[in-house]
Amino acid sequence: MEKLIEGKCEACKADAPLVTPEERKTLMPQIPGWDVIEVDGIEQLTCAFAFKDYLSGLDFLKKVAHLAEEEDHHPEIVLEWGKVTVNWWSHKIKGLHKNDFIAAAKTDALFSE
Repeated sequence: MEKLIEGKCEACKADAPLVTPEERKTLMPQIPGWDVIEVDGIEQLTCAFAFKDYLSGLDFLKKVAHLAEEEDHHPEIVLEWGKVTVNWWSHKIKGLHKNDFIAAAKTDALFSE
């Protein structure tokens, strides 16, 4: 099985397929701590990362922002005192694509640095 962390986000077209339930079963174990939520009828991957203070969270947010630019795939990021919440989904297809799982795995790697 391909490791998500080694993947590269690819350009996603409006007709790109959503991740199937079977694919999700193999992908989710590679991103422990992430959950699938539904916002306005759109499935998203979400994870909250804990920090000891606001500036540590801000530093992490900046790392995720650089990742987003490198991958040309952009999440919703919410910064609060002691917490950063990251939501990945594919805007063009209004749901989850393999890109989202790749980006989530890379987000985890940034948090582990």
